[in-house]
Amino acid sequence: MNRIYFLLLLVAPTFVSAQSSDELAIRKIYDKALSEGQSYQMLDYLCNKVGARLSGSPGAAAAVEYTRHVMEEYGFDSVWLQPVMVPHWVRGQKEIGRIVNSRKMGTVELSVCALGGSVGTGPEGISASVIEVKSFEELAALGTKNVQGRFVFFNRPMDPNQLQTFTAYGGAVNQRGSGASEAAKYGAAGVIVRSMGINPESYPHTGGMRYATGTPMIPAMAISTQHADLLSRLIKDDKSLTFYMEMHCQILEDAPSFNVIGEIRGSEYKNEIIVVGGHLDSWDLGQGAHDDGAGCVQSIEVLRIFKAMGYKPKRTIRAVMFMNEENGLRGGQKYADLAKQNKETHLAAIESDRGGFTPRGFTIGAPEGQPEKRSKIQSWKPLLEPYGLSDLSSPGGGADIGPLAPQGVTLIGYLPDSQRYFSYHHTSEDTFDKVDKRELELGSASMAALVYLIDQHGLK
Repeated sequence: MNRIYFLLLLVAPTFVSAQSSDELAIRKIYDKALSEGQSYQMLDYLCNKVGARLSGSPGAAAAVEYTRHVMEEYGFDSVWLQPVMVPHWVRGQKEIGRIVNSRKMGTVELSVCALGGSVGTGPEGISASVIEVKSFEELAALGTKNVQGRFVFFNRPMDPNQLQTFTAYGGAVNQRGSGASEAAKYGAAGVIVRSMGINPESYPHTGGMRYATGTPMIPAMAISTQHADLLSRLIKDDKSLTFYMEMHCQILEDAPSFNVIGEIRGSEYKNEIIVVGGHLDSWDLGQGAHDDGAGCVQSIEVLRIFKAMGYKPKRTIRAVMFMNEENGLRGGQKYADLAKQNKETHLAAIESDRGGFTPRGFTIGAPEGQPEKRSKIQSWKPLLEPYGLSDLSSPGGGADIGPLAPQGVTLIGYLPDSQRYFSYHHTSEDTFDKVDKRELELGSASMAALVYLIDQHGLK
């Protein structure tokens, strides 16, 4: 017994020393982020000088040049562009969605927008009656006889009873993504989709949709949640109601673009890479502040903080600005393909794509058959919890880092509070003034703290 006690006394100072060293480093990370942070001013430029950054657009090209320039200015060891071909869709002039013969209200202009990737209607527009459904099963039950030549109105709301708003989003978003092709099977003229917003809102949410191979490409339009409720009421009152849709969007040839990458090389295990990133592209209605300008500047800020601290990482830390998350994931796939081709070893990848809100924790996607990596990250909860990072329980990573999963990479998603995210997501309201400076900086520090712990201790 005395011998065991003696051994514990020998080991204890080492453990306390390591724990204190980590605590001090994390405190220094937060001090740098909160007193000398640069993420907010980077986001200001990205939103207010560059603006919307839809793949293939001049805004996306300007964002590539800005983020490359700023990482070079911060003195990262290497900064480079990774070429990738991306979809090029343009919205064209403002869309029109109009009820033309309501018995109660006559002609009604509605708040609408084209869904990203949709075909247009042509300049003459389309007029047709409307049939409302809540699910693909309900649509199938109606069949061609009841759908052909009509607009299908998908009106399944995000479930307000879900405490996790991303769960609510997941329960509704398939009607946006696949609704047009499902309706086209039965001869629909086009689709109107309730916006992916959880609150009553006067503005519509755009977002990506896709056409299934072999089905007709029919126009797809989003309608604000308030006007979705209005349209539903008017349809129930008047089955002969006519809707007019006009959209001028176009699908163009794929365009050249880039992922933007900056790194600080490791001092001991330079061939082991820890990625932190966000997606540089955004939808075209707003400024892409929360989605995902915040994630991009937070990722750059992680490396900048380490430089400012004089911290020399053991492993290579890489910030990646992925291109084309919103309507194709081409950037994330290209990055993973080249990582495999170049035989790179990625220890972990952290993605920030849930907005610049107050930190809550991280989702963790450990490689199959390696739960100990999740457990290792969860063991750091006592170090992270004082900074509000108490939620390390959920699985998951991120869309852009997802293609790295087959290479055995531990995927991690930065998890801020999500309650306000879907008030801005894919809308004209996603602007710089909706981002709080301190919340953004806390997120940068949170990501840097986790990167530090992975760098220091690995995941074995």
